[in-house]
Amino acid sequence: MAESSLDSWVPRTKVGKLVKEGKITSIDEIYRRNLPILEPEIVDMLLPGLQHEVIDVAIVQKMTDAGRITRHRAVVVIGNKDGYVGIGKGKARQFRFAIEKAIMNAKLSIVPVRRGCGSWECTCGEAHSVPFAVRGKSGSVEVVLKPAPKGTGLVIGDVGKVVLRMAGITDVWSMTSGETRTTYNFARATYNALRNTYSFVTQLDWSR
Repeated sequence: MAESSLDSWVPRTKVGKLVKEGKITSIDEIYRRNLPILEPEIVDMLLPGLQHEVIDVAIVQKMTDAGRITRHRAVVVIGNKDGYVGIGKGKARQFRFAIEKAIMNAKLSIVPVRRGCGSWECTCGEAHSVPFAVRGKSGSVEVVLKPAPKGTGLVIGDVGKVVLRMAGITDVWSMTSGETRTTYNFARATYNALRNTYSFVTQLDWSR
């Protein structure tokens, strides 16, 4: 979002007002205080430079009293390639607006990703993989991500690779089951697995 647009942004939520007034300056503080993100401008201010990639487009139709309505559907993954990732879906009559809606929804779903070097084969200590095995599910698709040594790459399907790259993960082993040809469910299951990296409390969390 352009700087001028953020200047003219009028927050409608308490969190948005705190961010606009400069009382919250870090998105980590929002997650630490378990505050909801209900406005995409919050993410624009606290996480500038987000990238996005369209992973699926389709034409969907719906029957109404006025006849058949045709709309475009887009699925988008966003991230800063440094520990934050989100996924969103949008529908609109015009393709461009469908992508804009998907990006907005992805910003509202952005989550932090705990990275690390959890493989016993690698002791580099860098944040290039997941710190431990995590599992994510969406629909019939289930994804298990396991730590991999540096240089392994992303051993997962193309849709999963996009989600992992946007989160800043470069090495991982994976196991998948279910109808992985369903792009949205595959991406969502991978996203849910990454979100679960913060579902466990580690010794490092206690020391903070």
